[in-house]
Amino acid sequence: MNYRQNGLTTDYEQVHPWCIVRSFPDMQSELIIRFHHRSDAEAHLQILKSNNPTASYEIVFDILPSHSD
Repeated sequence: MNYRQNGLTTDYEQVHPWCIVRSFPDMQSELIIRFHHRSDAEAHLQILKSNNPTASYEIVFDILPSHSD
């Protein structure tokens, strides 16, 4: 089950809001990895860009509200 499709977030997503996302020309995107600290995401982004300079990556802050029943 995909928690995102149901509008729910996991504890891991709430504690690791900094994400690296790869964008594709067809307006699609793929979440690559999540981090707790932005500085960790920035360091990983440098590695990704050096390994694949033609790919489009960006850092986003992704936090969804948790749903309490």
